[in-house]
Amino acid sequence: AADMLDIVGKTEPANYLRETADCWNDQIERWTYATGTPLSAEMGVNGYYVRIAPPDTSDAASPKDGYVPIKNRPPVDSDRLAEAIISPDSLALVRFGLRAADDPRILDTLKAIDARLRCDLPQGPLWYRYTGDGYGEHEDGAPFDGTGQGRPWPLLAGERAHYELAAGRRDRAESLLATLEASAGIGGLLPEQVWDGPDMPQRELRRGAPSGSAMPLVWAHAEHIKLLRSLRDGAVFDLPPQGVERYIKAKTTSPRRIWRFNNKIRSIPTGKMLRVELAARGVVHWSSDKWLTVRDDKTIENAFGVHLVDLSVDRLPPGSTIVFTFFWPDTSRWENVDFTVCIEGSDSR
Repeated sequence: AADMLDIVGKTEPANYLRETADCWNDQIERWTYATGTPLSAEMGVNGYYVRIAPPDTSDAASPKDGYVPIKNRPPVDSDRLAEAIISPDSLALVRFGLRAADDPRILDTLKAIDARLRCDLPQGPLWYRYTGDGYGEHEDGAPFDGTGQGRPWPLLAGERAHYELAAGRRDRAESLLATLEASAGIGGLLPEQVWDGPDMPQRELRRGAPSGSAMPLVWAHAEHIKLLRSLRDGAVFDLPPQGVERYIKAKTTSPRRIWRFNNKIRSIPTGKMLRVELAARGVVHWSSDKWLTVRDDKTIENAFGVHLVDLSVDRLPPGSTIVFTFFWPDTSRWENVDFTVCIEGSDSR
């Protein structure tokens, strides 16, 4: 989107989009990379990316904190520790050009994925969607009825093949292509899931063959077509080059963190500015010394209707606290609530 704006000469909105992307990219690990957990100790890795899912509480600091609800589980067993839920979806960080295929955090996550989610079948390895998935037949082969047990998805073999190609291992990608194709049912239709238990002729379930899930799964066929194209090109054809250039090669970082009413961050690393983004014109009334001195910074509206201002707090030492509230000129009223953001040590990323 930023590139398109550049083409038509709209530099300021293009810069805003890149600045926002930079800020988000900087925080991927803070939001989704778990370290020092029982699982990481068991796997012998430093950490791993967790499955992306909304936390149970809106004030959770990040998707890896607290508990997350797991759908299709019995009510008494539907919440799990977010840090204990892993998924192959973290490979999208490589697919989108945000992290390198050989990033140590990606490699550690792969070890956890393969230890917990890989299933070796007659046609080759497939993967489960995530830890504790309840969407699939019951253990005895009975059909899914709102609860069940997740089964392997051929689609995920296609996604893993794209990762292997990005990592320079074409042979593995080609092997996974064969596994994906061998998972098809009658007529070459790709199923959503395949059966991973022992053969159950009475339920028409055979190990490695399509289960009772949806077939065809259209986006599995789309992944198959994309994989064929990528193998022909010798590279992942739908990998956006912007992320690779900006974050992997140039290693661009963000000088700011963003506060919004729907993202009331509580802390920022030392050396970062604090950007405040509002839905209406406002004045940020703020202090960094417990109101001994005060500044009033007016927001500026950008091309997207966002009213924003950067607070120059990048020189404040760790342990400092920024306190602020808002005056709304259009309605001549104060917010009458103080918000705080603490300055902590340097960002670990």
